[in-house]
Amino acid sequence: MELFLKIAAAAVMIMLLFYLWPALKHWQEHGPKAEKGDWQAAILPLAAVVGLVVILVLMVR
Repeated sequence: MELFLKIAAAAVMIMLLFYLWPALKHWQEHGPKAEKGDWQAAILPLAAVVGLVVILVLMVR
């Protein structure tokens, strides 16, 4: 029974990929383009999350 569920889940994921492929192509072609400063705006929250994880790991040690 467990093997059947794994196979069914894999089949559903593959069907979902085929279903969403046209939308993905449309989003890539017509989506917003990156501008100067976008990476700098994204790095700050990512650095904050990494810092928080490091602090949590150090607290647990």
